[in-house]
Amino acid sequence: MQTHLAPEFQGTPEGEEAQAILRSCVHCGFCTATCPTYQLLGDELDGPRGRIYLMKQVLEGEPVTRSTQLHLDRCLTCRNCESTCPSGVQYGRLVDIGRQIVEERVERPRGERVVRTLLKEGLTSPLFAPAMKLGQAVRPLLPAALRNKVPARDQTGRAHQWPTRQHERKVLMLTGCVQPAMMPNINSATARVLDVAGIQTVVADEAGCCGAIRAHLNDAEGGLADMRRNIDAWWPVVVRGGVEAIVMNASGCGVTVKDYGHHLRHDEAYAEKARRISELTRDLSELLPDLVPRLKPHLPARPAGGREAAPRMRVAFHPPCTLQHGQQLRGGVEAGLRELGFEVELATGESHLCCGSAGTYSVLQPEIAYQLRDRKLSQLLPRQPEAIVSANIGCIQHLQTGTETPVKHWIEVLDEALA
Repeated sequence: MQTHLAPEFQGTPEGEEAQAILRSCVHCGFCTATCPTYQLLGDELDGPRGRIYLMKQVLEGEPVTRSTQLHLDRCLTCRNCESTCPSGVQYGRLVDIGRQIVEERVERPRGERVVRTLLKEGLTSPLFAPAMKLGQAVRPLLPAALRNKVPARDQTGRAHQWPTRQHERKVLMLTGCVQPAMMPNINSATARVLDVAGIQTVVADEAGCCGAIRAHLNDAEGGLADMRRNIDAWWPVVVRGGVEAIVMNASGCGVTVKDYGHHLRHDEAYAEKARRISELTRDLSELLPDLVPRLKPHLPARPAGGREAAPRMRVAFHPPCTLQHGQQLRGGVEAGLRELGFEVELATGESHLCCGSAGTYSVLQPEIAYQLRDRKLSQLLPRQPEAIVSANIGCIQHLQTGTETPVKHWIEVLDEALA
């Protein structure tokens, strides 16, 4: 694709990066076949190829309109198009640049500005936890739209049971911003499973939101500030060499932290630290090849079912976009769970499609988000699973709003089996 950057973007880091990405696109259109919004809306401008044309116009100095903003807003940033693209177009990075430019040039309606500010400030605030507790206490009285965003309180009593044993092997873990309040059992289950495998989980209390929430709401500087804070929190531990990895049990956080090196590459004070943090970061599923043989002896024996042992549990797995497209990690969770005795099903023919959660997308674009949720559930529920499992809190909560079948993190069902 030929490009002629407007003078204001020539020679800038963002302009040069965007131009290189644009020039790698060959207009083939393969991406439209796997784009969730194009599948639903059938509009070229609501698919990757059309949005690339819009961003090209912006970077070449064409007028930026509210319509441009709306089409970019409707993108889930699922990056399915990147998995499909034969030319390796880095669409996710391009859309981040395009959205930031458009945000600076198009004033949003006041209502949108208020909602977006509440999301980026509220979800990352220390007040989020007490607000969530209050919401859970009055959950039956809440209107359906709000109730969908408030998960039921954990009734197992294990949500805050953290292992106390010391191990020579240690990993750092990001607990996240909303996860400790919304679904605390994911973090404690992670620590318990790793403990059984002889690995101690360490947490830096000063670390918080990975930066994705602010960045995806076009607050680039706020997102970078979150990233620097986390690096400062982790760096003393990293320097001491006391941990073998920084583990992410939310794939949305994982894809962001793995990209710290890119986000902070022009920051002299943080570029090298960010690169090292990204190198150390692992999605929890990447530990499974090491965990499986360590966990097997601790799992109860399965009763015989004919010639083979009966499965521990029948689960349907939804791989989050941030795992399969953002981090390009596929098949690891399924293989690990199967080796540990679980029966794992996938959405037939559509496991690559987004469920519609996409961070704050389900709040900002509910109509599209719920259509995608229902489409995903229509593929998962016919498998008759005892539970649906995923690897990201956003997907888990979003899918749970559409079904009575339990939706959990895969580490939780593994923790239950060990218990």
